[in-house]
Amino acid sequence: MSDHDQAVVQSSNGSRGRPRRIASFDDFSFGEEQPADVATGLVSVGFLWAAIRRSARLWGALAVIGLIIGLGYYFTSPPAVKASTSVLLTYGQDESPASAIFDNQTMAESHAVASLAMKKLGDTKDVVGTFAASYVVGVVTDRILDIQASAPTSAQAVARANAIAAAFLQFRAGQEKAIQQAQVAQLTGEVATAQASVEDLQAKIATERAQGATAAQLKSLTSQLNQAQVNFSTVQQLVGSTKAGSSVIQATAGSVVLDPASPLPASKTKKLAEYAAYGIIGGLAIGIAIAAIGAIISDRLRRRDDVARALGSPVRLSVGPVRLSGRLPRSKRGLEAAGDAEVRQIVAHLEGVMPSRERKVALAVIPVGAPAAAALATVALAVSCAEDGRRVVLADLAAGAPAAALLGVAGPGVTSVSAGSAQVVLAVPGPGEVAPAGPVGRAPEGARSKFSEEVAAACGPADLLLTLATLDPALGADHLASWASNGVAMVTAGTSSWGRLHAAGEMARLAGITLISTILVGADRSDESLGVIEEPAPLLGLRELS
Repeated sequence: MSDHDQAVVQSSNGSRGRPRRIASFDDFSFGEEQPADVATGLVSVGFLWAAIRRSARLWGALAVIGLIIGLGYYFTSPPAVKASTSVLLTYGQDESPASAIFDNQTMAESHAVASLAMKKLGDTKDVVGTFAASYVVGVVTDRILDIQASAPTSAQAVARANAIAAAFLQFRAGQEKAIQQAQVAQLTGEVATAQASVEDLQAKIATERAQGATAAQLKSLTSQLNQAQVNFSTVQQLVGSTKAGSSVIQATAGSVVLDPASPLPASKTKKLAEYAAYGIIGGLAIGIAIAAIGAIISDRLRRRDDVARALGSPVRLSVGPVRLSGRLPRSKRGLEAAGDAEVRQIVAHLEGVMPSRERKVALAVIPVGAPAAAALATVALAVSCAEDGRRVVLADLAAGAPAAALLGVAGPGVTSVSAGSAQVVLAVPGPGEVAPAGPVGRAPEGARSKFSEEVAAACGPADLLLTLATLDPALGADHLASWASNGVAMVTAGTSSWGRLHAAGEMARLAGITLISTILVGADRSDESLGVIEEPAPLLGLRELS
């Protein structure tokens, strides 16, 4: 390597600031393989927050979708209107209000009451269970129950609440009446038994008298008869009081509807805002969950340290996302996008790693991931150097020829292209030349072609050969060594896995290409790693024991 080759000091995120040199056309520099560590960064709050921030469009779109769904649900299935009524209860003498109120609450919420209320309303469409779920019964005091019914309209809610209250009182009265009838039936049986006992004793006394029983014998029978008559009279009185129906009278006359049903006040604007808020919150939650879970399970690398370890080359420059032409206004598409600050930074870095003009220079730009940003930076570098008076040859070996597309060249071949006031020689291989040989160093036997000869002729008077090349594990990178012996890898954060980056680094090293720098595009602002390749510490010998 010549003494004229300029040393380039690594940036603050390089490997310890040691200078590197870039080789001339005919020089090769085989770099030592650097071990790649598969370890990745820890999942932290900052890591998750960066992933969520990057996915702002996703959760923002889901929040808008949630808002639309919430509003649509409000208008297609508006919230039910509620009406309320209260019932005042009267209890029998044998009932405890403190415990009976809860029994009545359960009774009012039963399917039996709901079915009776549906009959009063003439409702034959609803299911009893659904109707019962449309109202709630609350305990206000030990004598007052509050019934709140829901329905699509205010009138329906009022009618439903009134029907439920009436059905409850009717059902409760029916239950009391059934209890009374059971008691009357039981007492009627006891009356018949008592009467039969009296009649039996009377007949027995008459028989004993006729047979001349003693006074002592008659006295005992007479005592039994008197007791039976008293028992018969008592049972008759119980039947009479029960038939009077005091409990039923209390249940039907004393238990009444305290307040007729009336609709509860509700703000439509407030309900609309609630539905909209629920939709937005739901959409945000789903979007944030997708972003966070996707970041945790993703194998795509973003941190500088992870990229450097996987690629085996230090990250010496990291920039934010590059605004590609498809995302810019029409007035700034194509090469106009090279005016972005990130692209200017990349171009300045690439110019910094190249030596002075005293030697011919060959440099390969190797995109790993999305090649569009690398193509834009490489073309911008070629145009910048050509405007400075250097004779530049740009070889576009990347899949799809993105550099040629930026310069407006559609077909293969070696042509001179005008870019503003600069002239750049563009070399694009044909579709059949998947691994064309270049003009630098030794090319594999039989790899030379007409395209290779044309490129070699164009590079004769050239000062700078820039090669944009993507690496394919199926083809390897041996042909790339005939285009340059030094390369700069450009990695787009979040697009490549550890395996892909490691494979690209290994292919470059096996081909004898030294990765003098790695540029990370789209780096997270929260990334605090340096992208340094740690060298192993020297082994210390052990002292012998005396």
